[in-house]
Amino acid sequence: MNCGCEATTSTGLLDLFDARTLMIAAATPVAGIERLPLDEAGGRVLAEPVRARLDMPGIDNSAMDGYALRLADLAATGGVLPVVQRVPAGAGVQCLAEGGCARIFTGAPLPRGAEAVVPQERTRVDAEGRVHFPAEVLAGAHIRRRGEELRAGQALLEAGAVLSPATVALLAGQGIAAVTVRRRLRVALIGTGDEVIEPGQAWTPGAVYNSNGAMLRQLLAAQDCECLDLGVVVDTPRALAQAFLHARESADLVLCTGGVSVGEEDHVRPVLETLGGLDFHGVAIKPGKPFALGYLGPSREAGTPLIGLPGNPVASLVGWQLLALPFVHGRQGRTPGPLQCFPVTAGFSRRAPRGRRELLRVVLDWTQGRPVARLAGGQGSHMLGAARQAHGYLMIEPDTRVEEGHAYAYCPGDQFLD
Repeated sequence: MNCGCEATTSTGLLDLFDARTLMIAAATPVAGIERLPLDEAGGRVLAEPVRARLDMPGIDNSAMDGYALRLADLAATGGVLPVVQRVPAGAGVQCLAEGGCARIFTGAPLPRGAEAVVPQERTRVDAEGRVHFPAEVLAGAHIRRRGEELRAGQALLEAGAVLSPATVALLAGQGIAAVTVRRRLRVALIGTGDEVIEPGQAWTPGAVYNSNGAMLRQLLAAQDCECLDLGVVVDTPRALAQAFLHARESADLVLCTGGVSVGEEDHVRPVLETLGGLDFHGVAIKPGKPFALGYLGPSREAGTPLIGLPGNPVASLVGWQLLALPFVHGRQGRTPGPLQCFPVTAGFSRRAPRGRRELLRVVLDWTQGRPVARLAGGQGSHMLGAARQAHGYLMIEPDTRVEEGHAYAYCPGDQFLD
């Protein structure tokens, strides 16, 4: 499973950020929407904007368990007031009786006339049941005002929003029981390689278990994609062409792993060029160089897009995270975000990568009170141990030596989980 990631030449390779821009530009949203109950819509992509139905909060209410009062009553009695009423959450709006305070609970409607809420822990109740308040009470303290978060009619969510648990809660809080979402993206997954066998099969010398398939199925499921797994195709142009033709008619996107380099047994590119076209092939990153974008069909617009990922599993993962994932988001109708990076100090030295950006798998060490990047393990494109442990990538520019104590761009791994 030689994916060509170790080659150093950069001739004809696209810059990572140029390739990412091309991927995002080529990702048109799929057609098709459906109306779903809110409880079934988690993880889906909103197909139309939603406006608020209600003010949030809907009424002035208490932010604390405590006592609601008028400042004038407090001043007139020297900071001691009797409790004249009780206001639990869910009660109707009351008027505050003069000369006393109201026992009130979090979320309960503020009585008319009340100007502040004092938390119960800042008060003392004497033997006669009167409440002693602190010397200073500010107007508006611990009151949630109607509409301070949101006003009815205001934009609540834009089309393309992912229905995360917090987003579902926001919609439910508006009384919304169903939403219009885009249909799931259907992705055909194809592996290549005569040496590739499935987990559970008997291993023989030279065989390689299909770790890419297992990984990509999980990655697609995490993005709420429907996966059509076509298995591993033997290394012949005819078999690959048959798989591509089936995938073209069955899916919105074809995701192929392996066979995308330039060896004699790498058939993805020539078959793709016969059945469709190639947008680009090769990105100046290590690992992940033999990455391809193309399409199956008469044109890019009328065809089915195809992404070719390298065969080595770490290279395949890097290609997915940095390039394929924003394309998937675009096909889902989401707006792909920028690649998040910030400077982090290296806790090691390393020779310069030749001709390509190198994405080193690192863990962040916080024992010194600030993050220091340390290598997560072996950096070979076939070494999944470091990829499993890594917190993210230290991105090293081409022909730049890593010097311990110097800062380099760090890309956190959790950004690829959204």
